[in-house]
Amino acid sequence: MRDVMGQLLQKLRYEPTVKRIRATLGGKTVVDTTRAMLVWEPRRVVPGYAVPIEDIRAEISVRTPAPLKDGPVGFMLSDLSKIPVFDPRIPFDVRSTQGEPVEVRVAGMDAAASGFRARDAGLADYVILAFGDFDSWLEEDVEIISHPHDPYGRIDIRGTSRHVQLMLDGHILADTTRARMLFETNLPARYYLPIEDVVVPLETSPTRSMCSYKGRATWYSAIIGDRRVDDIAWQYEHPLSDAADVQDYVAFLDERLDLVLDGEQQRRAVTPWS
Repeated sequence: MRDVMGQLLQKLRYEPTVKRIRATLGGKTVVDTTRAMLVWEPRRVVPGYAVPIEDIRAEISVRTPAPLKDGPVGFMLSDLSKIPVFDPRIPFDVRSTQGEPVEVRVAGMDAAASGFRARDAGLADYVILAFGDFDSWLEEDVEIISHPHDPYGRIDIRGTSRHVQLMLDGHILADTTRARMLFETNLPARYYLPIEDVVVPLETSPTRSMCSYKGRATWYSAIIGDRRVDDIAWQYEHPLSDAADVQDYVAFLDERLDLVLDGEQQRRAVTPWS
């Protein structure tokens, strides 16, 4: 299945969604449709919304995209793909399919968002919209953050009594038999730990992140011996419903640490955060 999914990553895919999709820009609702498409452009691991032009209440014009930085683009997910993939941090204007960049602008206002018209017959009357350029998005009456939900992606949470230890250079950061494992499609399992079982001091970082399925995360740096390791752990204090079972638990970027399960050290996973 991973091989099949890896091959699909290299293709342009789309399908209709029956959900009512709305988006605001400059304080105005500029998208309101029940005919949206979920679109996975080649190499992008999360979908975007494509909306019929008729359902966009704004001016649409051709634009010249801003120049992109030189250098390699994408991140390796070696368990899934042999080519770099695009996660939500990759700029919208990094294109992997043919088409025309456009601008969506609210008449009489400075508010504008990027869009893209793919050169594909099935998307001929649609505009793929840059999710992050809009003020807010709703699926039905529920706000969606970070990116649209993938109907083929999910998270599952299971309590485990396995002995979980996290270490770095011989220092133990956490030691527990009360972890909760979070399984997320195409990503390594994460171990969320009771804060009482973290044995190194944690300091709140200014870094914040968002997950479409879990919510907004607070990040922490760890004080290990005489050094500080920045942005190594995070916590969902007010998670979305799918992640309620890890509320106030702490997870670590174990691709940068030594994870020991039941006394056996694990291979470090390769992810965009390695």
